[in-house]
Amino acid sequence: MKALASRSKLGKTVGLALAAVSVFVSVPAIAKNCQQGAAKATQATQVISQAPDAAAGTIVEVASSSPNFKTLVTAIQAAELTETLSGTGPFTVFAPTDKAFAALPKGTLEKLLLPANKEALQKVLTYHVVPSAVESTAIKPGSVKTVEGGNVSLKVTSGKVTVNKANVIQADVKASNGVIHVIDKVLLPPGLKIK
Repeated sequence: MKALASRSKLGKTVGLALAAVSVFVSVPAIAKNCQQGAAKATQATQVISQAPDAAAGTIVEVASSSPNFKTLVTAIQAAELTETLSGTGPFTVFAPTDKAFAALPKGTLEKLLLPANKEALQKVLTYHVVPSAVESTAIKPGSVKTVEGGNVSLKVTSGKVTVNKANVIQADVKASNGVIHVIDKVLLPPGLKIK
């Protein structure tokens, strides 16, 4: 019961964060990038895709149901990515917790949520999304392309997964359109510019 409640809460939080990303990018543009990214990920065979859980809610719904993803969900809504992340996908979302967002340098989150930084917020959020559903047991070490267009570095050590310098603290939270891996740090794409 606790595991189900935790997954549900995680879903709500991830959903909000993903919604925030869409403020800067049109749904068609993101969908196109996701399709292109999925094709490249398949060609690179860096990770092995897994079937989503049709019985679960979407990534946005799963994140929105979690008390640990309030900031992520807020960011997703601000970026208007809710519709995209509720689409068919499949997606893998490395979802930072509220604590991870709070650990950003002072003022960073507040600036990202400003209308003037919508494009930057979109880049940050889509940098956490891989255009395929990959469970932790199928992750292979290496570089993987994100929906944002940049790459993240995946490492597996003694069964523990890291993404860049973030640790996966809860893996394989399934959604109807992908999978969520909870991480303890916010991933910032290289060259990010915040006004």
